[in-house]
Amino acid sequence: MPLPLDFPDLAALDLFRSVVDLGSVSRAAEAHGVAQPSASSRIRTLERQLGLRLLERSPTGSRPTPDGQLVADWTVDLLRRADDLAASVASLKAEQSGLLRIAASYTIAEYLLPPWLETFLADRPTDSVTLEVTNSRAVLDRLASGAVDLGFVESQNVPATLDQQAVAHDELVPVVSARHPWATRASVDLAELATTPLVLRERGSGTRAALEALLAAHGHDPPPSALDLGSISAVRIAVVNGSSPTVISRLAVADDLTNGRLAELNVPGFSIERTLRAVWPRRTELSRLASALLATLPMDDVTAPST
Repeated sequence: MPLPLDFPDLAALDLFRSVVDLGSVSRAAEAHGVAQPSASSRIRTLERQLGLRLLERSPTGSRPTPDGQLVADWTVDLLRRADDLAASVASLKAEQSGLLRIAASYTIAEYLLPPWLETFLADRPTDSVTLEVTNSRAVLDRLASGAVDLGFVESQNVPATLDQQAVAHDELVPVVSARHPWATRASVDLAELATTPLVLRERGSGTRAALEALLAAHGHDPPPSALDLGSISAVRIAVVNGSSPTVISRLAVADDLTNGRLAELNVPGFSIERTLRAVWPRRTELSRLASALLATLPMDDVTAPST
């Protein structure tokens, strides 16, 4: 059955739902990247179209009327399906254009994906790949929004809404500059490491989450931060040239350990091995290019090197 000509547009319903969730038109307008007067006008238009008063407005914010709450509840499934449609259309367009959209966390993006993608694209001259490099949490967000077709994460906590495939093994190791006093120590106690300011990745990083989980399992609080940095390369450079320890992927520092720029610490009780994973939305058929890429990555061939 055709929809009424004055049926409200999905963007207005999405904005209204945000007002309900955030408690004010101004916060919803900011979340949607529109001016508050424009957001207010769109809400009033929505009320006229539906013939219902949706919001009770006050100097401290806005809350839904009883009718507004019903409408907000009814929009949840509609907006979810609209998001699914938008993501599916974007994926279809990317597939037809021969484009594979990937988001990957830093360790995988910097040390594994470049040779994988070079090999993958070698005999696909008409296909292309875009790669967004970010932390594991943001990769999951990009997948949820439909902005990418395939993700690669270091996080061991993959949501149940995603399917996954192991693509590599990695290990986190505690290291210091070769000039650091700890570099010549036979061992460093885990409690001492836990209370020493470290060079850390930003919150949302799979590396940082894994370290905090290990320390918590041994009864320690998260370590103090000497410096928070947004990429694994920045952490590596800071430690090679600085005076603070870090915990970092062995992939990132294998050459530094071999060449003596960094020293690996012997910390009894410290062991963080992790599986690096490809992830994509559950119950979603992988695109032709995503399936083809995963087929080129057998686990036995991509285990992180040891030193």
